[in-house]
Amino acid sequence: MSDVLALVEARLRTALGEPDARAAVTFLGTDRIEVLRFTASDAGGEVVRYATLGMSAQPMADPTATLVDPLRGPRAELVLTVRRGRADTDKVLRPLAVLAASPQVEGVIVAPGASLDTGEPLWPEAPFTSVLVAESGGLIEDLELDEAVPRSGSMRGGGRETGGTMEPVRFLPLLPMTPNEAAWKRVQGAAALEERWLRHGTDLRDPLRAGVPLG
Repeated sequence: MSDVLALVEARLRTALGEPDARAAVTFLGTDRIEVLRFTASDAGGEVVRYATLGMSAQPMADPTATLVDPLRGPRAELVLTVRRGRADTDKVLRPLAVLAASPQVEGVIVAPGASLDTGEPLWPEAPFTSVLVAESGGLIEDLELDEAVPRSGSMRGGGRETGGTMEPVRFLPLLPMTPNEAAWKRVQGAAALEERWLRHGTDLRDPLRAGVPLG
């Protein structure tokens, strides 16, 4: 749905500024996924943010559902923030696109607390092969769609698509996990891992950080 993606890109630009690079990846049988790169400064120096664009074009559907609503269902884009200059993090573009395509390819619903596994390092020499999906609403506000997107089109027998509340697009932060952290999270849960990171003052934006002590 091009209207949704135009609104999503506008929200990204409002929150993060103008992207300084973008790349597109297309997988067989899926819509195109773009990844936009934004460079900014924070208290710890320069950071790079990578945001997907295309995942929210269609709502995510329960793979066990017999009928899929073309309008209703959760929508999301993924956002990864790392410190600039410590690693070749631009190589994360394809793994990010793979994760963003997973609802179409695998029929999964990506939500806060979930683990997403890339099966390979996120970038060269990265100690991470998976990410924890965090809560939205911090850096980028959720994008309400009901009043912004016209719901028109053809239906069987003619007419317009009507009814149903469109869920907002949520911009979900991704927190890279080491294999040991991912295994610990599967047993202890996402909240316990996030508490452990907080207790040890873990810099989750460090692209080469060591794993948090888990003993």
